[in-house]
Amino acid sequence: MVGRQKGTLLWLALPATVFLGAFFVLPLIFVVIDSFSDGGSAYGRVVSDPVFWAGLRGSFVIGLAAPLFSLFVGYFVSLHISQKSERFRTVLMFLISLPLTFSGLIIAYGFILTFGRAGFVTMLLAELGADPAVVGGLIFSPIGLGFAYSYYLIPRVVMILLPPLINFDRSQIQAAKTMGASGFRAHFDILLPQLVPGFVSAFCLTSAVAFGAYGTALALVGTQVNILPLVLYSKIAETGSDLPAASAISVVLMSICVLVISVAETVSARKSQGAIRYS
Repeated sequence: MVGRQKGTLLWLALPATVFLGAFFVLPLIFVVIDSFSDGGSAYGRVVSDPVFWAGLRGSFVIGLAAPLFSLFVGYFVSLHISQKSERFRTVLMFLISLPLTFSGLIIAYGFILTFGRAGFVTMLLAELGADPAVVGGLIFSPIGLGFAYSYYLIPRVVMILLPPLINFDRSQIQAAKTMGASGFRAHFDILLPQLVPGFVSAFCLTSAVAFGAYGTALALVGTQVNILPLVLYSKIAETGSDLPAASAISVVLMSICVLVISVAETVSARKSQGAIRYS
């Protein structure tokens, strides 16, 4: 009976396995093979290219800054939503999840119309004496790019932090307050330590997304900001394209994202093992 159930499960998993192999694993294998198509010299050209290092540095800056900002905002949003009724929470989660369905091009265009040199917010600030060229130019800088990324990173943070916040036993906070702790101290000493695995998972996930994001960056800043996905794009799109070098950069980008996600999975697995051990 057990063997029959196992066979049925294997057959049910077959379509997903074939799909994963054909559209995820195989392309990645061919990218790795192509990166060594000229004997590995593509990696030498990439490493000796200062543009690659500038792109790597820019990606690290955005991959750290945008997730940290999203984590800060997302935590307070999650905390607020967790205290609402289930019906209201469902409506809010629907609204917060909407940015995840939008194309990066739409997001970039919306930010240009709102915060660009002739954007709505820029014109309002210009009425108060701000220089539209300076204020509007920020959206086309690394800071503006990180700000735009946060638009769809914050919903991811909320989706990760909300479940543990909903399940958190708030009587612990009340008990700390009755013993003389302030509200801030009670949250800092009791709630935040229990959310550390969620913080790590949310940061790693959003960092991997920010590190590999491409559409919003291309539409918003073009080649004005050096980040690794745009360096990769230049190797493919520009005249005299270097496909082995593009594959080598893809492997580097993919390895960094896999490493970051592995950290999140490791933390999540340890959390699950700890919960099982103490249950």
